[in-house]
Amino acid sequence: MVRYADDSVIGFQHEEEAERFLEAMRERFAKFGLALHPQKTRLIEFGRYAEQRRKKQGLGRPETFDFLGFTHCCSKTRQGGFKILRLTIKKRLRATLAAIRDKLVKKRHEPIAQVGAWLTKVMRGYFNYHAVPDNLKRLVGLRYEVSRAWLKQLRRRSQKDKMTWARFGRLVEQYLPYPQRVHPYPSARFTS
Repeated sequence: MVRYADDSVIGFQHEEEAERFLEAMRERFAKFGLALHPQKTRLIEFGRYAEQRRKKQGLGRPETFDFLGFTHCCSKTRQGGFKILRLTIKKRLRATLAAIRDKLVKKRHEPIAQVGAWLTKVMRGYFNYHAVPDNLKRLVGLRYEVSRAWLKQLRRRSQKDKMTWARFGRLVEQYLPYPQRVHPYPSARFTS
């Protein structure tokens, strides 16, 4: 069981156990006048053997689920073993990018160093939470899109565009950090 505030993910080895638990949970909540959210509460086949079982049934790839800002997927290691792949939820990634773009429009005429320092804080904070193994490709994409949005706003500051690629490249290197894996693989985290 993994829980954060009122969200939780509970794993079971057998489907019958999961169904019994879900029914007991519904009854328990009903005693207090509460109910489980119908769209967020579901049973899915997930784990080491989910792909094999679904192939036998002709159902395709295993389902995914969103939890704490990540989409969790069944995946494989390079050696062919099972691993959980965690990727930033696309919808939230787009929302973050849209918020940064809106803020850049408002900060268009502020000094470059001030906007750069703000972007450094925003990007570092986002990367510190989302820099889990296998998610760096999405974070590099976010960095690229933020840099494009910043260049667009810098070029709109005046009718005489003085922002060259060479100058802008130096600004990006100075102010936009590269995402680096901050959180270890689960196998490394749980061994100590």
